Amino acid sequence: MLPDIQLGDKVTLRKEHPCGGFEWEVVRLGADIGLVCLTCKRRVLLSRRELNRRLKKHTPKVDLGESNS
Repeated sequence: MLPDIQLGDKVTLRKEHPCGGFEWEVVRLGADIGLVCLTCKRRVLLSRRELNRRLKKHTPKVDLGESNS
């Protein structure tokens, strides 16, 4: 099961990108998940099933600006 992924989250994939990077940022949600390589800025689309298979680590985006005051 795919974890609850939101825009701006960082993910680490099992297989290295040709540029040498493992870290990606989620930039599109839908039937396909859009990712941007944080090393070379290349954009890719992966199906949810494919992302779930390749996912190694999920780091949620930290929201520092939210407050209830």
